[in-house]
Amino acid sequence: MNFTDLKTELTYVLQQAMIACLGNDYAETDPLIQFATRPEFGDFQANVAMSLAKTLQTNPFDLASRIVEYVGRQPLISAISVVKPGFINITVSDEAVLTQLQALKSPRYGVPALQQKETVVVDYGGPNAAKAMHVGHLRSAIIGDAIYRILDFLGYHVIRQNHIGDWGTQFGMLIEYMLEANIATTNLVIDDLNQLYQKAKAKFDVDADFALRARHRVALLQNHEAKTKAIWDDIIAISVDHFQAIYQTLHVRLTSQDICGESFYQDQLAKRVSEFEQAGLAVESDGAKVIFLEGYQDADGKAVPFLIQKSDGAYLYATTDLAAAKYRICDLAASRVIYVTDARQAQHFAMLFDCVKKMPWAEQANLQHVPFGSILGADKKPFKTRAGDVIKLTDLLSEAKNRAGVTAKEKNSQLHDADVNHIADVIGIGALKFADLVNDKVKDYVFDWDKMLAFEGKTAPYLINAYVRIQAIFRKLLPDQWHQDAALVISDPFERKLMMKLLGFAPTVVLVSQDLAIHKLCHYLYELAATFHGFYEHCPILTATTPEILHTRLYLCQETSGILKQGLALLGIDVLEHM
Repeated sequence: MNFTDLKTELTYVLQQAMIACLGNDYAETDPLIQFATRPEFGDFQANVAMSLAKTLQTNPFDLASRIVEYVGRQPLISAISVVKPGFINITVSDEAVLTQLQALKSPRYGVPALQQKETVVVDYGGPNAAKAMHVGHLRSAIIGDAIYRILDFLGYHVIRQNHIGDWGTQFGMLIEYMLEANIATTNLVIDDLNQLYQKAKAKFDVDADFALRARHRVALLQNHEAKTKAIWDDIIAISVDHFQAIYQTLHVRLTSQDICGESFYQDQLAKRVSEFEQAGLAVESDGAKVIFLEGYQDADGKAVPFLIQKSDGAYLYATTDLAAAKYRICDLAASRVIYVTDARQAQHFAMLFDCVKKMPWAEQANLQHVPFGSILGADKKPFKTRAGDVIKLTDLLSEAKNRAGVTAKEKNSQLHDADVNHIADVIGIGALKFADLVNDKVKDYVFDWDKMLAFEGKTAPYLINAYVRIQAIFRKLLPDQWHQDAALVISDPFERKLMMKLLGFAPTVVLVSQDLAIHKLCHYLYELAATFHGFYEHCPILTATTPEILHTRLYLCQETSGILKQGLALLGIDVLEHM
């Protein structure tokens, strides 16, 4: 994706200098420009001399100095210097900053839109039918939805897929148990199905006759026998109602139309196994059909097989995933398929991708696994209730809203109940989501109510409060006080610092769309809010001394609030106009 920002323009300038200094062989060399970590280093830092010096067998400081000589005078750059051992520090001109700042326009704020649509499938959600969603399902929904929102904002044609577990032996045993106990699906809710499944599973494990009947019931389901299929349809409908209630509370955009579960692929499994056999990839091993791949061995050095059909003819998750991959690449025409799942499935997806990429229909496809770690309690163990039970997601979401509602009432006892409920929803759910997304997703994190609901630190309440503070400024603005035809000026270092931070939104969103590291957007938004608070404390706004300074500061407030709102929206988090 190509677009012009300060970093892109600096990249071009340094590449031209490297061509002049080192020759055309270095025309495509990345100058490795990044935002400076400390303001005394300037606005940007280029690290290319550090990476090239070893290849060229030269001193990095001397190489950096030579490159800088060839940069020459540039209207884009007000200062450029070299510091040991070979870093190039760059300060861009105020004129360049102001020009870029004026190009920020709602609602994109400099983020480019794709000129050509590219189809991307995002597989997230994935709960099991007939079971209540629990805390373990939280991360897939939140992370997957943020990825969807970011890619959709950039202009990709994004197809959501909720690959629910809605097929297999477990439904045979559940349906058989319900029939034998004469239990109708009428008025059942998800908790009823949960309990019935547990009873069916307990009986399946100890009663061989029941297990045989349950397996026969699976065969009837596979053949769409009317009575069995009708019960299964009701079970799925109850489950989907439960899923959608959770997603709506979480403000996750998955809908019932996005469900494409295991059952969808059942008539394709035999074809996929046959296809991999014909390609010479799947072979028979002890009666089963497997695919052996290079690079996968167990602790004893033996090859780990990718099992796609058991010796009894049964298919597995792997078979369904092969079918899903082909459907997404060939039928949905996706050039990129993203799978958001628990990190413990990393090897499965690595093997799946290696299998799929061996087929001609997938050679150009970009398959990505987005793994995430676990949510831990204060004891650093998997997050559970005090009794040691798995936490239901409905209970967790209710507690988030209740805690946020109490805080809202403490801050303003005059709030009406409707306002409290709205604030509780935005703050509670937003805090829960941001606390998850702000962490590097592949790592485990400790769940902490007090920390996530705090109005200080890297939290959703802190960011939302920054937005609210800006809205209060505009409510105090007198009619005709803001002359929006005035010029933008830089009269204070805190103004410039905020301007530079605002210009970081577009490159951050583009970067996250590529590496899917959602926490980078979270950290950017926190830094933006913190930079704004520094600006707010040091730069009088409504009492600014000239029309140009007033216009500039109000413009910075407007753009900050807009980017905070848009950035949080990309994370699936709402804002409040007042609290």
